[in-house]
Amino acid sequence: MIVVHHLNESRSQRILWLLEELGVEYEIKAYERDAKTRLAPDALRAVHPLGKSPVVTDGQVTVHESGAIIDYIIRHHGAGKLQPAVSDPDYESYLQWLHYAEGSAMLPLMLQMYVMRLGEAGAPLHPRIESEVANHLAYLDQALAGRDYLMGQALTGADIQMSFVGEVARAFGKLPAYPNAEAWLNRLHDRPAYKAAIARGGPYALGR
Repeated sequence: MIVVHHLNESRSQRILWLLEELGVEYEIKAYERDAKTRLAPDALRAVHPLGKSPVVTDGQVTVHESGAIIDYIIRHHGAGKLQPAVSDPDYESYLQWLHYAEGSAMLPLMLQMYVMRLGEAGAPLHPRIESEVANHLAYLDQALAGRDYLMGQALTGADIQMSFVGEVARAFGKLPAYPNAEAWLNRLHDRPAYKAAIARGGPYALGR
């Protein structure tokens, strides 16, 4: 049985969604953020030394990092679903999206989140951060032109991994300027498996 160590209001929500899409049975071990610091509880360090979520355990295997978890679950439990075959020319593009989400796209959005807390002291950084956010959202928007999902007309793990980028961008009020990305995120949020994951995982402010 896969166990998802699920922190409220976090990236682990998309792991629940992935499992719902695949119809794989799983158990949730829930953790709550500290009400003041918004950090994960120390109890997560018993699962993985970083004390971060998401983390999944599958028997004796422990996997952390969203992209690695999505890749692991699809390879071991996906029965060929939600990713191109390794021999497919689209596989390399799929793999790039898995890494791009956290490796590049989330960085300026996270910087914006932190710099906003600095108030006036962070003002000199805003133009550069805004420029980078726009650069990445324009790239996503262009990639989605004429297609329902990142790899074409079918959902893959790439969409699930990238969904958090779209959700944070929406929370910052950025998505209306990128209609393809906004329509894509709406499409993701309308999926029955996404709604089932929200119902099972608990309140999620970034969900629609």
